[in-house]
Amino acid sequence: MKTVKGIIIDPVKRKQYKGVISIEDGNIVQIEKSDDVPEQYILPGLVDSHIHIESSMLIPSEFAKLAVRHGTVATVSDPHEIANVCGKEGVEFMIENGNKVPLKFYFGAPSCVPATTFETAGAVLDVDDVKELLERDDILYLAEMMNWPGVLFDDPDVIAKIEAAKKLGKPVDGHAPGLKGEKATKYASAGISTDHESFTLEEAIDKLEAGMLIAIREGSAAKNYDTLISLLGLYPDKIMFCSDDKHPDDLIRGHMNEIVARTLENGYDLFDALHACSVLPVRHYGLNVGLLQTGDPADFIIVDSPESMVVRETWIDGKLVYKNEKVLFPDITSKRINQFTPYELEADDFHLHSHKSTQEVIIANDGELITGRESMKLPVQNGVVLSDPDRDILKIAVVNRYKKAKPAVGFIKNFGLKNGAIASSVGHDSHNIIVIGSDDHKIARAVNLIMNEKGGISAVLGHQEDVLGLPIGGIMSDDPGEKVAAGYERLNKIAVEMGSTLKAPFMLISFMALLVIPALKMSDLGLFDGEKFEFVEV
Repeated sequence: MKTVKGIIIDPVKRKQYKGVISIEDGNIVQIEKSDDVPEQYILPGLVDSHIHIESSMLIPSEFAKLAVRHGTVATVSDPHEIANVCGKEGVEFMIENGNKVPLKFYFGAPSCVPATTFETAGAVLDVDDVKELLERDDILYLAEMMNWPGVLFDDPDVIAKIEAAKKLGKPVDGHAPGLKGEKATKYASAGISTDHESFTLEEAIDKLEAGMLIAIREGSAAKNYDTLISLLGLYPDKIMFCSDDKHPDDLIRGHMNEIVARTLENGYDLFDALHACSVLPVRHYGLNVGLLQTGDPADFIIVDSPESMVVRETWIDGKLVYKNEKVLFPDITSKRINQFTPYELEADDFHLHSHKSTQEVIIANDGELITGRESMKLPVQNGVVLSDPDRDILKIAVVNRYKKAKPAVGFIKNFGLKNGAIASSVGHDSHNIIVIGSDDHKIARAVNLIMNEKGGISAVLGHQEDVLGLPIGGIMSDDPGEKVAAGYERLNKIAVEMGSTLKAPFMLISFMALLVIPALKMSDLGLFDGEKFEFVEV
């Protein structure tokens, strides 16, 4: 029998006391009060209530080695990204790889593969495929229902997927940016129980009043914490915390522990914060994760103080998996899967031939997935519309990575690149190659770097070129997290040297092809209006 002593923070009874936890066969068998304990705090392990592991650019086993350092013991993970690339094989890869490490990955059945019919994806999961996944014991929920128009207009396939989950008693996650009032009510009434896409307080309250839980998101690109955190005081029993997307350089620095520390710094109650990132996700999704109760799995963390949330130890199923900056489980080997058709492109492939000088331009917003749109006059030379870096209007293109095809080309503002290009095959949701640059030659070079690697992120500045290969699905690496993070930071630095002032340019670029988030985005098939769900003429 193992024993752990300290100041116990009980998130269920909402009590704090000195005590001793006894552990046997991975479970807590006894908790006794005792004054003879060291000055350390024992808290429940932290849970990310919605994340795409793929966005860390790490496979689950490597993600785990960074996350446990910050007290994360479990994630509610939507394998939507790998499913769009590799279908059910991709989902099975994530489950199989995640099972090789102690961190508890709880995966859902992706509901929208492809996310829309307005882009080229690598796979399709139809109603039968989704039902088959939901029937698995290791699939706990129907992942975010991004096709909110399909819910509102009773699309038969959308409703069939939701009903399949409800029949099995499995939760349905939402994804409904901008829905308010009657639309939010109808969306929730379909049986959708959560949402992490609220961008305003009014929107989130409408969804809460409609019966949904709200996950406050603070990731690498989308940051809604400041806007929504007051909800924790107003609806403490209906709020969860999530990251949604966490890039490797940010994950090295922190995870859910950062959100807890920030919440306490802002004056909110410790037990409400722990309810949001431990109790509620465990109960809502039915996770086999302990909450420091007798009989629970022994999943907990030890910190010097709740205010700092610097994690000293992480325990999962009664095993010490992290202590004093050292991960205590071994490296594993992993198979590689991918679906990538490399081909070479020339600068001419990115010419936009038009005598129409006024173009609809995507307005990117730092730290937000929502974009604006504006009609702007651009230079035209020999019938080709050009970028205007002096006004920070750059060319954006999306290149099909599944088959050889002509790139779709448009324009974007606020990336700040003066003389260069950045590109990524992490391009939500279908993960075609997305590139932004000051001129067509550099754009072609950045894309070809990724083609040669069959996936990755790249940067071109003058004669300088760099690429971080992502050989698994074209969106993940099986290298150690530290190495991937170093490569990512190296490329970010080049983007800054080009003139970008964005907090996370490679994270933000990956969402410029996310068609289900308004207002204007770019698909491999053309410029897309995310509010009207139709293409825009260029």
